[in-house]
Amino acid sequence: MAIATRTVADVCAAAKRAAGVLSRADAATKDGALERIGELLDQRVDEILEANRADLEDERATGLTAALRDRLSLNPGRVAAMSEGVRAIIDLPDPVGEEIERRTLESGIDLRKVRVPLGVVAVVYEARPNVTVDCAALCLKSGNAIVLRGSSYAQRSNAALAAIVREGLEHAGLPEDSVALLEGGREDLAELATQEGVVDLIIPRGGEGLKEALKAVATVPVMYAASGNCHVYVHADADLEMARRIAVNAKVDRPGVCNAAETLLVHADVAGEFLPAALAELADAGVELVGDGRARAAAGELAVGEAGEADWDTEYHDLKLSVGVIDSLDDAIEHVNEHGSGHSEAIVTSSREAGDEFTTAVDAACVYVNASTRFTDGFVFGMGAEIGNSTQKLHARGPIGLRELTSMKFVAHGDGQVR
Repeated sequence: MAIATRTVADVCAAAKRAAGVLSRADAATKDGALERIGELLDQRVDEILEANRADLEDERATGLTAALRDRLSLNPGRVAAMSEGVRAIIDLPDPVGEEIERRTLESGIDLRKVRVPLGVVAVVYEARPNVTVDCAALCLKSGNAIVLRGSSYAQRSNAALAAIVREGLEHAGLPEDSVALLEGGREDLAELATQEGVVDLIIPRGGEGLKEALKAVATVPVMYAASGNCHVYVHADADLEMARRIAVNAKVDRPGVCNAAETLLVHADVAGEFLPAALAELADAGVELVGDGRARAAAGELAVGEAGEADWDTEYHDLKLSVGVIDSLDDAIEHVNEHGSGHSEAIVTSSREAGDEFTTAVDAACVYVNASTRFTDGFVFGMGAEIGNSTQKLHARGPIGLRELTSMKFVAHGDGQVR
């Protein structure tokens, strides 16, 4: 439910109090809340879809691209997937209290390193209502309170889903304020990002604009689950039929998500053979194509627009793809590292050596050999769900799941030792 009568500071303070209770809840209690949330999602599909229809019909959503409307849209299958994701989290081990390391010191003290909740996690996200449930469920299981700040485009959908989560918490005897939904503009975002001592971590899910807005004001720690400027590189020795399937899937399956490919790189030795058919299939799927001079020349009769310098750095979130022809594996690695966002990158090759070199040298959270970038997903990775994909080199990189939502604590047991 939306919080309309309390300030951002009030909401965060209430979440901090709730976090103290939630951090001590046992696995059975947390799983009971999650089970109830899954049941309510199944029971209230019509209510959720009605709220989502109202969001889609709102004038604020009329200017969205088809890909962004797809991100905003819910249907029975997507609601069922949310419920399935919640139940998958139930089946995962509770990370809280997990022993990471143990040893006896020279003094005789028994020293253990164990996982503990972060505390209060704030998630700022754009028009994907499923994020409301995914993030809340992961934080609940990992013992964290969560403050959600969604997009105004998805206001009604998010409110309906957050209300279900809070009802599940109440059912299990846990504080409703363990999950809170904020609304508001940039001024509220700035207030959220400066709740030092209250909010322990902010995770923004969105593009570079959101990332820069937070960078300008945040005084609490931020873990960026930001842009996905992803590449597929077709090496000289690639199985070209495999490469075609991967390139098309990586771009077309869901172009508005962060693990969709934005650039296709092709080795010059196979560009003339590979590009005409592959680009024709992409164009038939509605993809707008832009490329460098060699890619345009290799495209045959298919018209390909001229790629500008900005295209190589752009996450389109839409049916648009940049295409480049390069001369070597080293050139591909250099291009990816210069223009990629550190999210997901793929090489198609029949050479184990080339695949190993690519995975070693490319600087990204997830690197694929002979597979689509579309697999970068916490649910697909067996993590139940994800809060986002971290592109930073912190304790969490790639999908942010249960363990990534914990910190650690050293617990020492002695029998009177002094130093």
